[in-house]
Amino acid sequence: MAGILFIISAPSGSGKSTIVNQLRSLVAGLEFSVSWTTRGPRGSEMDSREYHFTTRENFEEMIRNGEFLEHAEVFGALYGTARSTLREAFAQGRDLLLDIDVQGAAQVRQKCPEGVSIFLMPPSPEVLELRLRNRSRAEGQMDEEKIKQRLARARLEIENYGEYGYILVNDVLDRAVEEMAAIVAAERIRRNGIAETPDDERLLEIAERCRTANSEGRIRPVLEAFGVIGATAGRLGTT
Repeated sequence: MAGILFIISAPSGSGKSTIVNQLRSLVAGLEFSVSWTTRGPRGSEMDSREYHFTTRENFEEMIRNGEFLEHAEVFGALYGTARSTLREAFAQGRDLLLDIDVQGAAQVRQKCPEGVSIFLMPPSPEVLELRLRNRSRAEGQMDEEKIKQRLARARLEIENYGEYGYILVNDVLDRAVEEMAAIVAAERIRRNGIAETPDDERLLEIAERCRTANSEGRIRPVLEAFGVIGATAGRLGTT
């Protein structure tokens, strides 16, 4: 049986990598798709662990050869997901987790509409800016212009929240990890067709609260803080 495709998107600096790493340590049978990119490694990143690092020339050749399920350019660097990753995971009946931006997620949803999409939000612009600054400081590359660009892009990405089936707000890390794990478990339970234990029921309840249609109270303050609510208030309560 083919596995479940989980698509996770978030603005840069939202804590997505931390949550994904903890999720992978807690949940068995969940493959992680290592994306390709033309940007250089940051901090302690290693080739084939966080990303497959390559040249723009090689990346563009892979595009011409039709090797990507999705690809996009973000802040001058190319990112993409190899089709082979999806084929190999599903051939083994394993679930696959894609960590991709909103451009790539839109492409994947078109090609794989059965995928489970999750959008992770930072709690406020102030928290996001602090996280971006801390990350830049840790990498020894404090760049005010890049921080401003990422903050501006975050608002544009958050406007797309209504395209995702689930919404998480990373205000408390442990809770966000629990919610992410609950979504994975709930989708597996639904695939099997039955909740067998009280813990299964609890996970289903947690996941249900994270559905976009049920998240208005929680995400409204975030949308207001990022100045999104005026343009997209009508999307609240939709999936």
